[in-house]
Amino acid sequence: TLRMDTEAFLQRVRFVERGVAVPVKAVVAALVLYFLFIAGWFSDLTEPRSDALHIVRTLFLFYVAINVGAAFVLWGMNQVRPILVQRVVYCTAIMDAMGMGALTVLTGGFESILYWVFLGLIIRNAAVIPHAEVQIVVNIFSSGVYVLAGVLDGALAREEWEVVRTTGRGRMSETSQDAVAEPLETLILRVLLLLLIAACCYGIQVLLDRRRREEQEAEEFSVKQHQLQAAGRLAAEVAHQLKNPLGIINNAVYSLQRNVREGRSVTPQIEIIREEIERSDRILTELMGYAQLAEGKVEKISVAEELERAVSLVFPVGSKFDVVIHWDVGPALPPMLGQRGHILEIFVNLLANAREAMEGVGEIWISAHATDSYSVEVRIQDNGPGIPPELHAQLFEAYVTTKEKGTGLGLAIVRHNTEMYGGRVHLESEIGKGTTFVVMLPARTLMRLRR
Repeated sequence: TLRMDTEAFLQRVRFVERGVAVPVKAVVAALVLYFLFIAGWFSDLTEPRSDALHIVRTLFLFYVAINVGAAFVLWGMNQVRPILVQRVVYCTAIMDAMGMGALTVLTGGFESILYWVFLGLIIRNAAVIPHAEVQIVVNIFSSGVYVLAGVLDGALAREEWEVVRTTGRGRMSETSQDAVAEPLETLILRVLLLLLIAACCYGIQVLLDRRRREEQEAEEFSVKQHQLQAAGRLAAEVAHQLKNPLGIINNAVYSLQRNVREGRSVTPQIEIIREEIERSDRILTELMGYAQLAEGKVEKISVAEELERAVSLVFPVGSKFDVVIHWDVGPALPPMLGQRGHILEIFVNLLANAREAMEGVGEIWISAHATDSYSVEVRIQDNGPGIPPELHAQLFEAYVTTKEKGTGLGLAIVRHNTEMYGGRVHLESEIGKGTTFVVMLPARTLMRLRR
């Protein structure tokens, strides 16, 4: 599915639908209402045409009511959800085709001048409908409405001709005579032109969307690569500047300890120095870790492939783990831009956490699906013992663990890597009912370096 950014879609709606289509439709609807209900254009009709006129009047009143409601939504679109605006646009596109189809029945069928309005509707749909596959469906529907209107007009013409022939009263209208004599070649050419315009509009939008997506990916790729390189240079510089002073401080500590043996108490100062050294060393370790990460490269990542790779690492072929894995990965997951190691590390830690919680025996459910916000939601669920509620809030903190031999760093890394790409992670767990970790990864985001 070719997706358009929400803001770009709303800009199209503001300009094309709200700025142009709504005022034009208001004027056209007023004129049509005048000719249908006030002017005498449709007087002296035969019975078949008169019945059709009553139906068209009713349908057009319904069409006007729908468009009035849609206009209110479009004028207040800044206060409603984009999904509602999108559905209103789709609905009005379909209603416009049906409204024009009803008028086509009264104005000559295949010979109606409203044929050119159908061409305009197809171009309007291409300009405002963001999803290419929905656009092509709506345009084919519009073409079908035109054909159906022409067929109905022909049926009315034949019925009108039959009434005149059998009763000998009245005469056929010029539009009915044209409908009976309509050449097949003209009809085929008109329909082919509609389909050709629809196909051209579809192809143009596919190409434009693909080009826009490639430009966005190239821009994000460049930004992320520069961010990683900047982080690496910063880490290397800080490490170089602080490692030597820390070594000198550490040597001074040992000298102070010798002074202690001589009877002078400097223990509080020594403890302060040691604590500062440990804290500084932890900071340097993290920064040096960023420097190593910068050596990687940004690339397009398939979440499904990284999940498969993580499973093969945590549960290698030939291992003795008695674990059954249930796989539910949706089709056409949007790709991510980032470093492969970051994403893989998230899944490896979560799967390893599930394996250790179940002590190598149990079931794991892995699912991944695209969301409406162009993100990927990954769920990793186990049937292990579960996690006490009081630990849920702090489980992603460093050095917090529920395992006897755990380091407490695995889930901290998961949160760090997820948030670095603008995502989020949370857990759902009950004692005795297993644990589910839910990771939401935006497919389009700038990597965020934590400070």
